[in-house]
Amino acid sequence: MLSRTADHLYWMSRYTERAENTARMLDVNYQTSLLPQSAEVAKYGWQGLLSISELLPLFNEKHEHIVPDEVMEFMVKDESNPSSILSCLRAARENARAVRGALTTEAWETQNTTWLEVNRMLRAGEFERDPGQFFEWVKFRSHLSRGVMFGTMLQDEAFYFSRLGTFLERADNTARLIDVKFHALNSEFFGTATEEDLEYDFYHWSAILRSASAFEVYRKVYRDVIKPERVAELLILRADMPRSLHASLQEVVKNLDKVKNDQSAETQRRAGKLLADLQYARVDEILATGLHAYLTQFLDRVNELGWRISQDFLVPGR
Repeated sequence: MLSRTADHLYWMSRYTERAENTARMLDVNYQTSLLPQSAEVAKYGWQGLLSISELLPLFNEKHEHIVPDEVMEFMVKDESNPSSILSCLRAARENARAVRGALTTEAWETQNTTWLEVNRMLRAGEFERDPGQFFEWVKFRSHLSRGVMFGTMLQDEAFYFSRLGTFLERADNTARLIDVKFHALNSEFFGTATEEDLEYDFYHWSAILRSASAFEVYRKVYRDVIKPERVAELLILRADMPRSLHASLQEVVKNLDKVKNDQSAETQRRAGKLLADLQYARVDEILATGLHAYLTQFLDRVNELGWRISQDFLVPGR
């Protein structure tokens, strides 16, 4: 397969997944902003979201203060923000259009309709009227895109590069989604919480579970009250949880193996090592070193993996 074609398919899927995960992170903050909390804690939440997304400097260039409505507008519809939902859906559609011949009609029409519909919704003010409903719509369109790709595409290299982009982006964004919590509290977490944190934690972790589509899964697996260490275990280490870091890396390794070439051995080795670290890790060991520190290191390794994939298979410099 031509590296440019692989590049477009990979980034089409990454941008679709990124739009969904941006919606998920915003949904966490939107839900928790409705809870009783001090203005300072609320500000840390929105500042943490921008920091985790590496967008704080860009936001500060355009806005003097961190105001929830301005952060949401910046993250949803600001075209100067390359990671806004609107920018991601546009980039996904443009990458799909560039390789229209490699996609089925259904896959192309799903991407194109999403782009046309999001513009209509934003012009009609539907986001401002009900942010939660808008975020649900973004998640649904991402689910639809993956389902159509899985249900209609020939399982060849085009399909594998698309899946590779999806799950590398998911690993990155699930780690960021969990880490929003710790930026919000401006503290590290070592597996213990003070008494006054517990009630706030319950609602905050509930919001994170719901935003990762994991609330019902948590209840089924643990049959217990929501505890931060178990949420961390579910979203990091459970291979049977679809959005966990472990499950995402399993898919990355599997799809890398399908598209391997003569120069990708080191990339495969690093991906396999990262997967092995997740397979044999224990949540108490992770918490002993601090969850924020662990997630930061994980994000560094995933970003390096993305760079190596670009060098080995795609158009470098994207």
